[in-house]
Amino acid sequence: MRKLFILILLINLFNTAVSQELNCQVQIVSDQIAGTDKRVFDAMKTAIYEFMNNRKWTNETFKPEERIDCSILINMTEKIGSDEFKGTLQIQSRRPIFKTSYNSVLLNYNDNDVTFKFQDNQPLEFVENTYTSNLASILGYYAYLVIGLDYDSYSLNGGTPYLQKCLAVVNNAQNSGYAGWKAFDSDKNRYWIINNMLDASFVSLRECMYNYHRKGLDVMADNKEAGRAVILESLVNLKKVHQIKPLSFSLQVFFIAKADEIVNIFSGAFSDEKSKIVNLLNEIDPTNSNKYTKITASN
Repeated sequence: MRKLFILILLINLFNTAVSQELNCQVQIVSDQIAGTDKRVFDAMKTAIYEFMNNRKWTNETFKPEERIDCSILINMTEKIGSDEFKGTLQIQSRRPIFKTSYNSVLLNYNDNDVTFKFQDNQPLEFVENTYTSNLASILGYYAYLVIGLDYDSYSLNGGTPYLQKCLAVVNNAQNSGYAGWKAFDSDKNRYWIINNMLDASFVSLRECMYNYHRKGLDVMADNKEAGRAVILESLVNLKKVHQIKPLSFSLQVFFIAKADEIVNIFSGAFSDEKSKIVNLLNEIDPTNSNKYTKITASN
């Protein structure tokens, strides 16, 4: 009986281990903070790693190879209390492309509104619909955002349930006293990323996430021209967002992740495609116009 119990326990542990959604690498940079025991930052890294990778974020079961690759880099810039820190957080997530070894970046965002308390003897706790701590809320927010974007890239609006959970994290943090959660804190923060994603004005952006990846990049291994044509049209549709909200923050976040990839995709395009995409991008993403000149410069 005891052997059977142990076997069942091991099976359950194994199933738990392989069912998680995220494969998140974590890095903490603390060079700017002097006089603090570096073991605190080691403990912080371990706590964040376990929080992101060991928690079950959805009701789905993921095989190990299906887990979503992402990374978090926290650059600690200031210690503002005995257990309170300030810094920045860079989050990146990637998606494999069908029949290739290539991984397409879905999100590459640098969050400058990162302040939180951390004690290495207190576990990170996250409860849906309840604010527990700023660090847990920030990490929960990005976990749901990463999952939502990933699902959106495989099915049209497939990430809605997780983006709604992401919005709930924002709503729960409204009275936290920390920056990044409110509309009036800034016009470029966590609040606006998720509220724009779920706003009807940005429906073309989410349609682009699906068409660009599932009908575009995933097709290019078999038919490069057909896949590229879909990507072109998906980007043309982003003009609808630009016309309603010119130079919106959400378009900026999208192009931070995709600008270099778009250059690579269209550098080998037909001349009419090159002309069309460069004119479009210079209009809706002028920040990266220097990058886009490489498209027409290539043979």
